[in-house]
Amino acid sequence: MSARSTKKTEASASTMTGPRRGRPPLRATASSRIYSELRSELVTMRRRPGEAVSESEIALSYGVSRTPVREAILKLSDEGLLDVFPQSGIFVSRIPLAALPEAIIIRKALEETTARLAAERATTSQVLQLRSIVERQREADAAGDRVAFHQADELFHATIADVARHPGIWTLILHVKVHVDRYRQLTLPVTGRMTQVIAEHEPILAAIEARDPQRAGIAMERHLDRLLRDISETQHTNPEFFASTE
Repeated sequence: MSARSTKKTEASASTMTGPRRGRPPLRATASSRIYSELRSELVTMRRRPGEAVSESEIALSYGVSRTPVREAILKLSDEGLLDVFPQSGIFVSRIPLAALPEAIIIRKALEETTARLAAERATTSQVLQLRSIVERQREADAAGDRVAFHQADELFHATIADVARHPGIWTLILHVKVHVDRYRQLTLPVTGRMTQVIAEHEPILAAIEARDPQRAGIAMERHLDRLLRDISETQHTNPEFFASTE
């Protein structure tokens, strides 16, 4: 075999056995997956505030070493979703009561803007899309499916940002409202709450369909104002899930 052929064969073997270009290391992929799934469990309150979290149990369930688990946990700790105590352990953080009003006010200001812009820019097919999402919420409410209801609720607000042609605003809101989402999970089991949310979505949708930016902004503001009004009652009902304001 010629020297040129030998080099060609070696290069081909190297390509087949070596890491592919552009593909993240396996550890990084595992860490990202664990972060994403654990974050979802925390935000949806499947893991309750104050509950202990075990690195070793998570590593075993994913079939990985503790290193990617630790990386995911540190990231979630930076977001305020986990409390890491070197001598005591890792615990799901309690909802910081003092942070909720500011996060809701920021969200309200941003979503009032997207609602106004959506009313100016919505196409007929986009209005139908929003209406189908509200119908999905009705079905979830009738079935008592809080998970499906919350998913449809998120989609409704995200779609309004898309219709406004500013999807990046929703991405920003997702980072701001992480603790608000946890608090909202405690409001959904309240009798009539899901029906009330649908009733608040209807005027937003009607204003967008009527191409009335002012009415759309006001309807969105009133809808999100309820989150502010319900904080005290929700904290009173579930005091163990909230961090002390002292």
